[in-house]
Amino acid sequence: MENFLELLKQRRSSRVFTDELIDKDTVCNLMKAVLMSPSGRRINPWEFVLVEDKAMLKALSQCKEHGAGLLEGAAIAVVVLGDTTKTDVWIEDCSIATIILQLAAEEYGLGSCWVQMRLRKDADGNLAEDNVRSLLGIPAHYAVLSIVGLGHKARETQPFDEENMQWDKVHIGSFGNE
Repeated sequence: MENFLELLKQRRSSRVFTDELIDKDTVCNLMKAVLMSPSGRRINPWEFVLVEDKAMLKALSQCKEHGAGLLEGAAIAVVVLGDTTKTDVWIEDCSIATIILQLAAEEYGLGSCWVQMRLRKDADGNLAEDNVRSLLGIPAHYAVLSIVGLGHKARETQPFDEENMQWDKVHIGSFGNE
């Protein structure tokens, strides 16, 4: 457990990456991790689109008004999709897979950042996920939950400071008890 807590402390969002590529074995292991993610009734409603093409990364970085710019500098962007016809908990299942990807990336010494797509818009008021769907040829019954930018960290971030733990959010037995 101590190693896992240390991994959680170290995992911080990385928005700036070096130009170094991620080797194919590491990418394969990251995908193994997401494919082993827990899923309600093991339905696995997710699909993942890996994007390495620099022109496409730039296009994805502009698919919403704020917060996607980091994708242009990523080595890889992993687009996380949910098949909305398979289960009503696709959001939860795809969210779990997304954080598993981020934790696996940290384990390999890579930086990552979750870029929210669902319910976000571009500067013209268009849905960001529609922009992504159009760019990547994604069928309409797949929702675009997120895009995770991955790469080698251009700078190290400070680990989570345990002094900032919000213990007041932990309730024993019923709400309001500490």
